[in-house]
Amino acid sequence: MITKTDRKAERERRHARVRRKISGTSECPRLCVFRSNNNIYVQLIDDVKKTTLAQASTLDKEVKTKHSNKEAAKEVGALIAKRALEKKIDTVVFDRGGYIYHGVVKELAEAARESGLKF
Repeated sequence: MITKTDRKAERERRHARVRRKISGTSECPRLCVFRSNNNIYVQLIDDVKKTTLAQASTLDKEVKTKHSNKEAAKEVGALIAKRALEKKIDTVVFDRGGYIYHGVVKELAEAARESGLKF
């Protein structure tokens, strides 16, 4: 019998594998990406204190594009970089969230790098 693979469970397994290797601190937080069909969410997370330092998504008022596409990813990447630099955070660890580094995730990362974040 052929069974359908659970794509969400597979992504969570990949994410857990990545999370075993990386962790964020207050000096170098983890830039965590979550991508849904409709929106893109990004957080700067301090794993030592278990707190979110900054966040950005396509639901924010500053973001003009309200979809989960490359243009929106560029805007969200620039916005999270701006918010991180306001809090004097310039280096981060990139957590792609189990997604492949391609398309929306890649555009978000490149926009954050262009706006001043180092990773």
